[in-house]
Amino acid sequence: MDRLFLDANVLFSAAYRPDARVRELWRLKGIKLVTSLYAVEEARRNLDRPEQREKLEELIGRMEVLTSSPGERRLTIDLPQKDRPILLGAIESKGSHLITGDFTHFGRYFGKTVEGVLILTPSDYLRARKKK
Repeated sequence: MDRLFLDANVLFSAAYRPDARVRELWRLKGIKLVTSLYAVEEARRNLDRPEQREKLEELIGRMEVLTSSPGERRLTIDLPQKDRPILLGAIESKGSHLITGDFTHFGRYFGKTVEGVLILTPSDYLRARKKK
């Protein structure tokens, strides 16, 4: 079973627009969606409309949310300090995938496995899933 750790930008996108394709992740069978309180708080801060915040709460209610902060450890890739908790959360939650739309900081790692976690965009994951 795939265990998908969702970055804040994925949560934001799913809550921001009612027709966001990324919401398909919540309809998939045979996967577990996971995120962290760190990612939830970042998504929450960036949503400005009450209905968007309500949608975010609904979506995270259907996920596992890690409430503890990931431990500090050395990573095998170079990331800005603000993105380290996302990858560390994916690793510590035993995620099979980190799903992120952050092309700036994670883009060069898309399609690569880092410490057991495959980093993909939501659309790449959905496309690969349809091929199975």
